[in-house]
Amino acid sequence: MKQYYLASLLCGLSSLTAFADKQPNVIVIFADDLGYGDLGCYGATKVKTPNIDELATNGKRFIDAHSASAVCTPSRYALITGQYPSKAQGGKGIWGPSAITSHLLIPQDTFTVADAFKLKNYKTACIGKWHLGFKNGTNDWLEPLSPGPNDLGFDYYFGMPVVNSAPPYVYVENDKLIGSVASDPLNYLGRNAVDSTPMPKLPHEAGQRSNNAFNGADKAHQLFIEEEIAPTFTEKAISWIEDNKENPFFLYLATTHIHHPFTPAPKFKGSSEIGLYGDFIQELDWMVGEIVTALEEKGLSDNTLIIFTSDNGGMFNAGGQIAFDKGHFQNGNLLGFKFGVWEGGHRVPFIAKWPGKIPPNTTSHQLVSNIDFLATFAAVIGEKLSPEQQKDSINILPALLGSPEKQIRDHLLIAPNKKQNLAIRKGKWMFIDAKGGGGWNRPRGHTFSGPPAIAHIGRENSDLKNGKIIKNTPPAQLYNLEADVTQKQNIYNENPEIVKEMRQLLNTYKKKK
Repeated sequence: MKQYYLASLLCGLSSLTAFADKQPNVIVIFADDLGYGDLGCYGATKVKTPNIDELATNGKRFIDAHSASAVCTPSRYALITGQYPSKAQGGKGIWGPSAITSHLLIPQDTFTVADAFKLKNYKTACIGKWHLGFKNGTNDWLEPLSPGPNDLGFDYYFGMPVVNSAPPYVYVENDKLIGSVASDPLNYLGRNAVDSTPMPKLPHEAGQRSNNAFNGADKAHQLFIEEEIAPTFTEKAISWIEDNKENPFFLYLATTHIHHPFTPAPKFKGSSEIGLYGDFIQELDWMVGEIVTALEEKGLSDNTLIIFTSDNGGMFNAGGQIAFDKGHFQNGNLLGFKFGVWEGGHRVPFIAKWPGKIPPNTTSHQLVSNIDFLATFAAVIGEKLSPEQQKDSINILPALLGSPEKQIRDHLLIAPNKKQNLAIRKGKWMFIDAKGGGGWNRPRGHTFSGPPAIAHIGRENSDLKNGKIIKNTPPAQLYNLEADVTQKQNIYNENPEIVKEMRQLLNTYKKKK
């Protein structure tokens, strides 16, 4: 087996050299809130994900992959910049979802993953959810929406400016609203707006979305139809691929699936066994299938690296709760949910397919993260980065092409919603220098989370009882993930030397902002 992987790695490296004059295309499909247990190839039985499973069959599935943050906005910051989000904004960090009026959170002079591709004359696009702000200072939403994605190395942007559960409910193309009319600008009314443009009512199962908080831009609002988000993004992606098929290209396709509200197209409603939550997963799978088919039809499949992953773990929202009641475990057997630093908040599906380069139907135990895309893609296209450009990103190409015996990553910093629960992973050890998971902690409802939700689904942890943190538990947490990936036992008290070592490593990041 070792000989096979060595041969595969050498073959892959040889192929990269041989095709130096025919640079590979790269596509990242970045799902939203898709949990570790939400796909068939990761153990789900109540949903059908044949297209994503096919990526794993024809490529490699990683079982120890993580988002750099358990929250959407900082996770996207990490992917695009290759830098830990705790270092953002001069050390202030990015911890939670960006506000509706947020400025562009990535400075224009930042070297990004798209910039790396531009060094090799690639065409670059971001299609889908942005959620990293626009403009300098407070975003007033008046056109042009600049600086934005086009100022960070992306030739083209089309998508949802924030998220499908928050306004403005419009599409943006480059720096303009789709349907924009100069005489009818988009007008932000404030969070408690009463005269905003209404949105269609949704069933409880679909999950909540925020009040629109905008009026004006009537045409732009009319063109935004929630049940058409998936086909709209898919058609835009395929059209862009068609327009750029003669050039090497990088496509960052950031879906809103499966973030609430769950609004699948009519043909997907009722298609799964677990309600709208599962229907939305199956619509996401359809999107992936359409992209793969388009590549095959255009003769691009063999020269395209596809990576599919998620921005963070699953959220136990209204739809997730219904899915659980029907026998679906969105984060598998992991502890915790989105926003928190327990494994369920950031351990995510991660699948890579590259015909002739990545061995098919293989599995990797390498510790990897979305923060590694920058360095890895630079290696794929043969671009050497300076330490300042590479930042915290690690080249994991050897793990894609082969099966290294040693871990490529020495350690990984993982951020939850609360900065005091910043955590460090090194080898089999996970250290959290605080009590709890650092995420939301809310009673049953749409935002059911934290220890109460953990108790509800029957997960166990030695620091928790009856949905609460036990009094006089250790001040911090240490887990041996090799023996206890479900994090049932906090072994902080039993391993003072390991705690000391891990805390010292973590503190280097707390001091270096």
